[in-house]
Amino acid sequence: MEQPYGFFGTVNPTGHNAVYFERICAETPVKLRRCQPGEMGAVVSRYQGLGGYDWIAIPLVPYLYALEDASKVPAHVDRDTVHRMRDRYHETHLMGLGQDVPRGNFLHGGWTELVGVAYERRIYAYRFETTEEQDDAFIARMNNADNSSHFQLLFNNCADFARVTLNFYFPGTFRRSAFPDAGMTTPKQIAFKLVRYTRKHPETKLTIFEIPQIPGYRRLSRSNKSISESLVTTGYAIPLVAMNPYLAGGLFVDYLVRGRYHLLPKHPQILGPDNLAALTSTAWPTQNPDSAELQTTAAGATELADVPPDEPASKGMKEMVAAHE
Repeated sequence: MEQPYGFFGTVNPTGHNAVYFERICAETPVKLRRCQPGEMGAVVSRYQGLGGYDWIAIPLVPYLYALEDASKVPAHVDRDTVHRMRDRYHETHLMGLGQDVPRGNFLHGGWTELVGVAYERRIYAYRFETTEEQDDAFIARMNNADNSSHFQLLFNNCADFARVTLNFYFPGTFRRSAFPDAGMTTPKQIAFKLVRYTRKHPETKLTIFEIPQIPGYRRLSRSNKSISESLVTTGYAIPLVAMNPYLAGGLFVDYLVRGRYHLLPKHPQILGPDNLAALTSTAWPTQNPDSAELQTTAAGATELADVPPDEPASKGMKEMVAAHE
């Protein structure tokens, strides 16, 4: 779950979803394969207007830091440094997406969304377990399916990609919610339902990490919001009250009852360039105290439709149930 930032994050403060796989790597940005020993997996997500592709896969370290060597990540960056690192990675690895793929700007996304994400915003990683067989089936499905963009901000966005992906591993678990998101899928909703599912299935061994924003390039990113929370806790509330105070009141009640998801433990483990291996650790405890506390709290935060029990999952996939940017 990646926090919103910049102009678009002000207009649409829901944030971004991406899915990180420990055992799945990017042979190219649009073709997946099983990882070789020593590789750290790839982040897969849906973006808008990137060569007409529906999803793009980027290795973990470049996705976060626009570098291939985590030991070279600076502790503080400026705009020129970030641009230079991104340009170098783009010229080396992303030219295959096409010459006409835009760089992106404060209104529209571009290939810069794919690399150096940690310079833009804070990320929360929800780590859980899957099986090697599930990962192999996912690779085959993604490589054999048509990878053509059908991006639509309201009903086919990055969070919808995460929803469909998670349903591949846990069928029927991640559905759209009429409340508090008006039938749309948001990163915060996906994170909540993942936490809710893992409370019923502790064998998934949910662990939550924080990947901080590297300071210097942008102002700190902001917290993720649901749809109702976005409407009643931002400047949208004023015109909404003026146009329809009853609707505004209903949204506010919905936000109080259902929209305040409790998603994060008090003290999540902090991951930086020097300890990303915690995401791929095979000897992780079944459940840390923060995650256990979070799951209990989150399950009581709202009442959603019950989900059917599914086949237990095992290690391999980590959900960065982190802008529709």
